[in-house]
Amino acid sequence: MLNKYPLWKNLMVILVIAIGALYALPNLYGEDPAIQVSATRSGEVTTSTLEQVERALNAGGLAPRGITLENDQILVRLNSDDEQLRAQDILTSELGRNYIVALNLAPAQPAWLASIGGEPLKLGLDLRGGVHFLMEVNMDEAIDTIREQMATEVRSQLREEGVRYRSVEEDGSDILVTLRNSDDLQAANSALRNTYEGYRTSTSADTNQLRLSMTDQHLQETQANAISQNITILRNRVDELGVAEPLIQRQGQDRIVVELPGVQDTARAKEILGATATLEFRFVDTENDLRDAQQGRVPFGSRLYDRRGGGQVLLENRVILTGDHIVNANAGFDENNRPQVSISLDSAGGSMMSLATRDRIGDPMATVFIEFIATGEQTEDGSVEFERVEEVVSEATIQARLGSSFRITGVGGMQEAQNLALLLRAGALIAPIQIVEERTVGPSLGAENVRSGMTAILAGFVLILIFMAIYYRKFGLIANMALATNLIMIVGVMSMIPGATLTMPGMAGILLTVGMAVDANVLIFERIREELKDGRSPQQAISRGYDNALSSIADANITTLIAAFILFAVGTGSIKGFAITLGIGIATSMFTAIIGTRMIVNLAWGRNKRLKKLSI
Repeated sequence: MLNKYPLWKNLMVILVIAIGALYALPNLYGEDPAIQVSATRSGEVTTSTLEQVERALNAGGLAPRGITLENDQILVRLNSDDEQLRAQDILTSELGRNYIVALNLAPAQPAWLASIGGEPLKLGLDLRGGVHFLMEVNMDEAIDTIREQMATEVRSQLREEGVRYRSVEEDGSDILVTLRNSDDLQAANSALRNTYEGYRTSTSADTNQLRLSMTDQHLQETQANAISQNITILRNRVDELGVAEPLIQRQGQDRIVVELPGVQDTARAKEILGATATLEFRFVDTENDLRDAQQGRVPFGSRLYDRRGGGQVLLENRVILTGDHIVNANAGFDENNRPQVSISLDSAGGSMMSLATRDRIGDPMATVFIEFIATGEQTEDGSVEFERVEEVVSEATIQARLGSSFRITGVGGMQEAQNLALLLRAGALIAPIQIVEERTVGPSLGAENVRSGMTAILAGFVLILIFMAIYYRKFGLIANMALATNLIMIVGVMSMIPGATLTMPGMAGILLTVGMAVDANVLIFERIREELKDGRSPQQAISRGYDNALSSIADANITTLIAAFILFAVGTGSIKGFAITLGIGIATSMFTAIIGTRMIVNLAWGRNKRLKKLSI
């Protein structure tokens, strides 16, 4: 027959719409006010922690809707926002500094929906509320750190080559090496020239000095690496807050934007994000007595450190290596099935480690984790004040001369090994970061934005429904069905896409899609009317109307889709949100307006061979 889909095609259309509706369904259940409890590096979430949380809430007169322990985190669902705030105060006081107690919103969809991946659509900061931070990387500190490390590497390189020198000093942004005589100057120039990528050398025969200067290109690369490294670390720290869809991106030369939708605990967010961490490898001082040091008699050249998990250890002041030379770190098991951490260094770090451990085989080496935690206070010049916290996270005996790849053993259990690997991979910041701007969007303002956006969408939707029903009659009702299905499918598809977030510009994209979706049906219906006026039978008019309008519909939508792709590729933040909803809306509208309405028209009129008139 002229207007008839095969059974498989009808079933395919129904299946696609059903899947879209199924994954849009979780958005009807809303979210519960919740508290998320996770452990800091010195804590651990266990079943006993869960029992402690339950007892504390019961003692505080709170009856939560549910408490679960999953993925090393406790999620407490409350009945209202007031209970959420009370629960946070109770648990913060009860659990102490070893745990992070964060406000959150937990999806309330049934378990069977969650089991198939059905999650509600993630809302952006402007719709859900949350906190916005603009953070600045201290580039001067980054360059100073690089220069200090460079001076240490130059000293090690000259000693390795047997070149005698008077001094290796930092001179502004350069490294100035003073040699004993002209022969040593030539030897040093031969050893250092073209050795360090991104540096150029120059010599002065009159003063027997060699200068290493950082090139402009290397300076820009160093600044870019500092930003990239800090972004990676901030992402790991945001995971501790349990934020569903954070936005972390670079802004300008030395700033990072962090947006945390759903987070209302600004102080906790600042505490986690504002911390600056680094790593150092040092030798354990085995020649002096630890007990004497603990009684205040610390030997010259050594220092007493606290050990994570309790106790103290005496370390030499000499730093073997810092964490920014670490390329990769992975947790695993050694040949005796004991947890270990395998570490890979860059070429410079491998040389430094090899030189330092050459004569220290059999000696223990410690990994020191250093964290700069924002105190919340400011110095006299207005900058953020940091508290330096240092602790030894592992000690291991050097079994052989180490190089670019080695392993650390004696790290406790597998969980400790995995945590240490994470710290080694992304725990070392090149430079401190400071919060220079802070904004909080309250949940009530976010809810008002949602209501305003929904009002605009529904108003446009209803007006289009009325117009289509009056102007195109029964065909208009079919177009309205397709339009409603299109909205459901947009929500369903966005709910299925990991990382997709709905913002106010995204809602504007949906509203634009509502208008564009009926354009396809308007073209089809007007083409059917023209065919009827030319004397075609109703069945021929339907067939030719859909076929002839297809090229015009495809051209219009493809050009708009290209624009959406460009917006997504070059845009940031809210522009990406608009582009995502626009692109998804175009794809779903073409499906519902062309294939979906054709199926309904075929079922309604396609089987009637004696059809004489169409309600269009």
